Amino acid sequence: MEVQNTELQKENKITEGVIWKQLLLFFFPILFGTFFQQLYNAADAMIVGRFLGKEALSAVGGGTGTVINLLVGFFVGLASGATVVISQYYGAKREEMVGYAVHTAIAFSLVGGLVMTVFGILTAPWILQAMDTPADVLEPAILYIRIYYLGMIGNLVYNVGSGILRAVGDSRRPLYFLIASCLTNIVLDILFVVTLQMGVAGAALATILSQLLSAVLVILVLMRTRDMHHLELKRIGFDGRMFKRIIRIGFPAGLQSVMYSLSNIIIQTAINGQGTDTVAAWTVYGKLDVVFWMIVNAFGIAITTFVGQNYGAGKTDRVRKGIRSCLGMTLGATLVVSALLYLTCGKSTGSSMMTRRCCESGWR
Repeated sequence: MEVQNTELQKENKITEGVIWKQLLLFFFPILFGTFFQQLYNAADAMIVGRFLGKEALSAVGGGTGTVINLLVGFFVGLASGATVVISQYYGAKREEMVGYAVHTAIAFSLVGGLVMTVFGILTAPWILQAMDTPADVLEPAILYIRIYYLGMIGNLVYNVGSGILRAVGDSRRPLYFLIASCLTNIVLDILFVVTLQMGVAGAALATILSQLLSAVLVILVLMRTRDMHHLELKRIGFDGRMFKRIIRIGFPAGLQSVMYSLSNIIIQTAINGQGTDTVAAWTVYGKLDVVFWMIVNAFGIAITTFVGQNYGAGKTDRVRKGIRSCLGMTLGATLVVSALLYLTCGKSTGSSMMTRRCCESGWR
């Protein structure tokens, strides 16, 4: 086992290799994974909107998405503390502590998923009514969100499991699992929504089954690895001290996600009262903003693992160099994207209609 651990460490080279190259090798799989996540959501919207109509589309992609993102984002933010802790212990080659963290993180995903399932199913009608969901959308929205919450355990297990893999330097397999889940979701959407005509229930069922697939794949990988992050089902449980450390580190990220979601709800509510042109402009902005989010988020995950492993290995100078390199690459990437967006969507600023058409044609 020690030989294999050493080989894996050399293979990752996070604590040894050329800094900017290792960051980019870690960055691109995460970026592509985010792209497939967007494709995942777009496929749902396209199939539901095409075959079920605007009411079903609103039920699947409207207020339900905001509520789901609020809760899921909070728990995933909390669980991100496990990624930091595991990367530090992995970099320090403390196998026993990595084991405690891995099994505590998986236990947290199971319990957190169960809590979210119960809470979501019970509160869905009240929350959607409080958001002034239109009457013709309310019933299918409640049905969709309740079925979706039945899959919360699979959702959190995948997110936590992929976080564990990234913590040890493996950003490729989470991408592969996400691609498999995305393709499965599209096939099941066509089967349940188009062929079997199950309506929004079919769309929700397709989503939770595809999420379950990704969760099973990530668990199998963790169980089969011989490295320090090896998962044993019988050892899944909470280690008190490790759990406290994970929550202490992850709580700020979870709170940040909640505040981001709440601010989006408040802003969207204000935008909705400003008329069609303002809503259309905000929609276009949202399509552009996701490009920045994908890039910055991918760099953020990459530097989290890089800093964690090198900090655990005691290489503080490499940590500082990595942060500077990552900030420089992030700045460069955002400047390039800004220039491209400005040149392609900003030439027609004198005419709001032309600008809207330009942006919509380029980012539909």
